[in-house]
Amino acid sequence: MRTVLFDTSALIAALIEYHPHNMRVLPWLQQVKEGKDTGVISAHSLAELYTTITTYPIKPRIFPKAAQQLIQQNVLDVFKVITLSEQDYMSVINHLSESGIIGGVIYDALILKAAIKANVDYVVTLNEKDFKRVYPDFADRIISP
Repeated sequence: MRTVLFDTSALIAALIEYHPHNMRVLPWLQQVKEGKDTGVISAHSLAELYTTITTYPIKPRIFPKAAQQLIQQNVLDVFKVITLSEQDYMSVINHLSESGIIGGVIYDALILKAAIKANVDYVVTLNEKDFKRVYPDFADRIISP
């Protein structure tokens, strides 16, 4: 059994039927839901997921209560949530500063820190380039379905 971390982009694609990449990521989610893979997510992704789902430009739009239920049933009920400590955050900041990496890519780095902490086999993302840039030593575990 593989341990697979989904980043926010992969979760969004898997959960929103009309997302252009839904059919690429949905089989990975189904593997977790069927118990064939162990799914993990970064706690940070919960906030990103809620924000994106409730503002995603589809009609009818996904209202807050429906978004909460979608997250509960498809994420919290089937994925293990990995939290980061203050030391983990500082480790990421130190890593990025030593690498000369700036900006919003820190959020991808935090998700990868959760993946490293959980010792996952794979990270499923639709943002492969940035993930590989922030932790090149982890690149062989980063996949874009």
